[in-house]
Amino acid sequence: MGINLSIKDVPEDVAERLRRRAARHHRSLQGELMAIVEQAARAEADEGRQAAPGSSRTQGWKTIEQLVAEREAAGWKPDPAMARLPRGVDIVRADRDRR
Repeated sequence: MGINLSIKDVPEDVAERLRRRAARHHRSLQGELMAIVEQAARAEADEGRQAAPGSSRTQGWKTIEQLVAEREAAGWKPDPAMARLPRGVDIVRADRDRR
């Protein structure tokens, strides 16, 4: 069974902005407030997950480096034909330089 939460003395302008936000998302005010609370709780849980030392990118629960290491441990080898293809950074730079 869920717990009832209550916020008292909400300023009218804040309540009105929340009502408009709920309407934009096609939700009731109660549904919008639940979505906001769920998002905040999820963000709090995500802050507890740290990337591996020296790693700057994470995807889900694992770093890119961890995912590659797992694939390599399972016997995965990159396709040699991929080495001949342009890298994403090179494509973006070429596009930028054309402007």
